[in-house]
Amino acid sequence: MKVNAKTATNATAKGGAQTGAKVNPKGKKVNKAWLHDHINDPYVKQARKDGYRARAAYKLKEMDETLGLVKPGDCVVDLGSTPGAWSQYVRRKLSPTGAAAGELNGRIIGLDMLPMEPIEGVVFIQGDFREPDVLQKLEQALATPSGPLRVDLVISDMAPNLSGIESADAARIAHLVELAVEFAQNRMKPDGALVVKLFHGSCYDELVKLFQASFKVVKRMKPKASRSNSSETFLVGKGLK
Repeated sequence: MKVNAKTATNATAKGGAQTGAKVNPKGKKVNKAWLHDHINDPYVKQARKDGYRARAAYKLKEMDETLGLVKPGDCVVDLGSTPGAWSQYVRRKLSPTGAAAGELNGRIIGLDMLPMEPIEGVVFIQGDFREPDVLQKLEQALATPSGPLRVDLVISDMAPNLSGIESADAARIAHLVELAVEFAQNRMKPDGALVVKLFHGSCYDELVKLFQASFKVVKRMKPKASRSNSSETFLVGKGLK
C-alpha cells in the first residue's frame, strides 16, 4: 500500500505456524522463551498436523462455528491473506467433503501485498486493493456471465508492522479496519459479514462505534487460539446498514 499501514502482513502476524521467530528488541533470552512457547503451543502443533500454514486458522474456525459465517456457495474475499491459513480454512469449509483439494462450492479470492503460495481453488491477487489495476483483477475474479458477484463474506487478518509507539500503531490499526469496512460497504451483499482483527488500545472504542454504525449486528470475539497475553481481538459485523 502507498500508506505504509498494513503495509505488509507478516507471516507471523497470522499466528504463524512458521518456525521463524520475530526479532525481539529485549534480547536473545526473550526470543528463546518466545520460540519455546511457540513450538510448544498446542495450536501450532495442531496446525502442522492439519496442514494449515498458521495457527490463525483456528481463530477463524471458532468464529465461524459460533456465528455461522462460511456457507456453501459463498463468495469470500480474504484481505491480507498471506500466508494463507484463513483461505485454507475457507477452502476446506466450501468443499463438499471438507477436503483441501478437489470440488469447491463457492469462490475464494485472497489479496495481499506479499506473495502467497498457491492454494487450490483460491484466486490470489498480489497488490494494494485500492489500486486501479488490483481492483480490475478483483473485478475479473468476481465476474460471472450474469454480472459481477457481490461478496458474502470479507475476512481481514491484516495487521500493521508495529513500531512500538502506541499512538502511531493505534492509528495504523484503525486505518486498516477502516479500509476493510469501506471495502465491505463497496463489495459486499447487504446481508454479508465482515471479520476484522484489531487490538485493544486508544482507537478500540472508536472502531467498535464504526462497526455499530455500519452493521446491524456486531460481535466482539477473542478466540481461544488468540494468545491470552495478546491485546488482539476481533470484530464481526453482519448485515450492512
